Amino acid sequence: MLGAYGFIGAAVVRALHADGLEVKGLIRSRKTAGRVLPDVDLVSGDLRDFRSAGDWRPLLTGVDVVVNCAGALQDGGQDDLRAVHYTAIASLGQACAEAGVSIVQVSAIGADTDATTEFMRSKADGDAALRASGATLWCFKPGLVIGQSDYGGTALLRMLAAVPFVQPVAFPGTPVQCVGMRDLCAAVLSAIRDDLPPGSYDLVEDTPQPLSRVLSVTRHWLGFSPAHLTITMPPKVTKVVAAVADLLGYLGWRSPLRSTAMKVMAQGVTGDPEPYRRATGRSLAGLEEIYGGLACAKEHRLTARMTLLMPVVIAVLCLFWVLSGMFGLTGLSQAAEVLTRNGWSGAIANASVVFWSLIDIMLGLAILWRPWAARVCLAQAAIAMFYLIAATLMAPELWLDPLGPLVKIAPALMLSLVARPMLESR
Repeated sequence: MLGAYGFIGAAVVRALHADGLEVKGLIRSRKTAGRVLPDVDLVSGDLRDFRSAGDWRPLLTGVDVVVNCAGALQDGGQDDLRAVHYTAIASLGQACAEAGVSIVQVSAIGADTDATTEFMRSKADGDAALRASGATLWCFKPGLVIGQSDYGGTALLRMLAAVPFVQPVAFPGTPVQCVGMRDLCAAVLSAIRDDLPPGSYDLVEDTPQPLSRVLSVTRHWLGFSPAHLTITMPPKVTKVVAAVADLLGYLGWRSPLRSTAMKVMAQGVTGDPEPYRRATGRSLAGLEEIYGGLACAKEHRLTARMTLLMPVVIAVLCLFWVLSGMFGLTGLSQAAEVLTRNGWSGAIANASVVFWSLIDIMLGLAILWRPWAARVCLAQAAIAMFYLIAATLMAPELWLDPLGPLVKIAPALMLSLVARPMLESR
């Protein structure tokens, strides 16, 4: 299993386990995988390092079927679309053909060589390479996947549905066909069991519906009050938001608002359900039926709200720490005076203020780098606690200051601790 702890991959792994199959997962982060799939046999590896069939051969021993659920939305700090969607997959196809191993490829609706996004073009190239390899192949192209958990497009849906009172939406009339995670897992299992002829299948509900309705049904499932007003985002605003999300992508933030996702959504998410219906004799569940089979609890509403608030929380923490440090530097004499009144020499007091001001600024900027953000939150909380303890011991009169400089540290400390679990992506 490639992409074993991803949104789709984790659900497929659990479904295969429940059916009694033995699963081995290729994963990039053992720490994350251990949290998501604690009982699965895992092998560490990065698809960007798999460039030839020889790289795959040691991993295919004792394997009957490879299921590929790996993918990336857009090139960025940790993602290389051509490497993940094409180079690694082409060499996998060659290795599987040589070893007589079948492949189940989870691709994407709209994957085509002349698509408008590199995501779709690279997916299409990977699909073509697998077909050309001669390995037995099932290629599934799911629509908008809706599952019990959320990630990517599903997380974006729930985040937008969590906006109180109003419903913002871009491209409200865009046609969308959804697929439930349960049906997707069943399709993969059918392929592995050889109950489905090899081939390419779009996994979508029968009838497309506008994105605005998908959002409305999602909002209802979450238990939020209906929106009093729907606000359609102008294309120019959408482009600005996507451009900002792209810039944040270089800092490691994998936002579902990046330009690739926006282009895909503008074009629609639609496919042809007929080949799969003809092969299996049944249609896939529609949107209402999908949500009807999923339980919604408090944690789903909380996650939707926290996803909505997280960019604001990170921005506030960044500004708080950067401005705190800058105020310390610009008000050096006043800040140092607090220490000199308590017996510090002028030179040491000034050096201390400068040192801790620079620490504040670095902590504020460091939280913007996504790979460090969770650890930075803990560092901010630790430094804030240090400030409270040190100030209480050396300048307790600050607790009585009318401007409350110490009192204001406590909310910042708690915000850092709240942000830490919000940053867990899976």
